[in-house]
Amino acid sequence: MRLKLICCEVLFREMCAACAHAPHQVDLEFLPKGLHDLGGKPMAAKVQEAVDRTPEGVFQAILLGYGLCGNGLDGVTARHTRLVLPRAHDCIALLMGSLERHQAYFDGNPGTYYQSTGWLERGKGLQQLTPNTMGFDESLEALIRKYGDENGRYLYAEMTRYRSQYRKLTFIETALEVDGSFVAAAAGDAEENGWSFERLLGDLAWLRRMMAGEWAEAEFVVAEPGQSIAASYDARVLKVQA
Repeated sequence: MRLKLICCEVLFREMCAACAHAPHQVDLEFLPKGLHDLGGKPMAAKVQEAVDRTPEGVFQAILLGYGLCGNGLDGVTARHTRLVLPRAHDCIALLMGSLERHQAYFDGNPGTYYQSTGWLERGKGLQQLTPNTMGFDESLEALIRKYGDENGRYLYAEMTRYRSQYRKLTFIETALEVDGSFVAAAAGDAEENGWSFERLLGDLAWLRRMMAGEWAEAEFVVAEPGQSIAASYDARVLKVQA
């Protein structure tokens, strides 16, 4: 088979590794990580654009390297080529290898913030999409310079408010880290925020099954031409609809 992969760049290293082991030819297209910060409908529109510009009659399937991602894939429609999407809430589950493992870890470790190589090296804000858009990774000093002291401090407080709900940072290792720099960066983020830190071994088997064409119904949703991907709001995570 010849497959097309449209994927969030947060999974760049992991998807390239999975493709390297694939028995099929896979053409790759990576979209900016910051799409998820746009919200569900705008993100879905960007993914749909990538699907729509894929030529007809070239690929046996278009693989979407995402999870549901805050409804960011809800409504994406197969035009002339089937779409294949993992039944995952987000990329954390994909990096852990299964929904069950992700759920078990989530339940046992409330208040955990997750990082991986992609989350560290691909940026943290919307600047990847539009250089003039205010991003979530700007420092207090940068915001003060841009918006003045009072407004800058207010914006920084609002953009970092999410940190108060976390108590731990878990770095998911996938054996693709060439040195200790990613682990050190993650540990530094944890220390800066006053969180505990853990290294967790990831599992790329789910991604490899995706590239191998092993699309079991329990793990993947397949939308045939004319069908759309939709949130199922149950244990299946995703479904297809006409």
